[in-house]
Amino acid sequence: MARTTDIIIIKSIDQLPSVDEIKSISRERALKLVFKGNINKQRERIGQYLEHALSGFQVLIHTIDPELNIVKLITDREIEDNQYFFEQCAKDYRKLGEQLVLMLVDKLDLNLNKDFPLDTFNELKRDHQQIGTVGEWRYFAHGFHCGFQHLTTKQCIEVPLTFGLEFGDLDPYFFMKFILSSPDYNPLPIPLFDEYADGLRIINKMTTLGKFEKIPSNLPGHSGVVVTEREKVEIKSNLDLEKIFGKHIEEIEKKSKFNLWKFLGLKK
Repeated sequence: MARTTDIIIIKSIDQLPSVDEIKSISRERALKLVFKGNINKQRERIGQYLEHALSGFQVLIHTIDPELNIVKLITDREIEDNQYFFEQCAKDYRKLGEQLVLMLVDKLDLNLNKDFPLDTFNELKRDHQQIGTVGEWRYFAHGFHCGFQHLTTKQCIEVPLTFGLEFGDLDPYFFMKFILSSPDYNPLPIPLFDEYADGLRIINKMTTLGKFEKIPSNLPGHSGVVVTEREKVEIKSNLDLEKIFGKHIEEIEKKSKFNLWKFLGLKK
């Protein structure tokens, strides 16, 4: 969804809207403060003050242009009122992600590493198969995810590969892209504008409400968030994986300084 932008020219400090005035704007409107003359020298300091004073808002301090951009993010009340919608979206994300991964594994006749799917998908990168189509979807294996986009509807989903057979981890940006691109959710019950910032607030609040919960990852120092009401699967820790892989590669590591994580496409 697109916002309407209100532009205010700021030539002196007294032309700045008050914090209360800014708080009164709706989420459907964006505020752009354009600084002219000497007042621009104070722009960064003013932006930092507004960041502190405006809880629930996003204040962007432009690094080149003399402007501040301010928007109101989705509120806790709006998330609470639509919690069952966001919960269903998370369930749909998880279900579709699993279906697409298994469909791709079947098409390419891959030997899926159920403890660490990233290992299997890294093979696609080495075999130059990281981009292609499966059914009505285009896929792209990259980083810690495999992205899919429907060829007709353009629905998109990024499926995580570092949580064992748990494919429902919710990244704020990817979760919002999924919701906004899914035809079945239109019209949305609540306007969504900022794909990362709104997504982060939704995930944090849904976790507080108990609808989402944190889960461990295969990777050291990494965790995720998934819908609470689900059929739970075991997720091996990085130490468990070291033991599993170590049985087969311990001697190779000694002789050639082989590094498991580098082999899997990760740095360690």
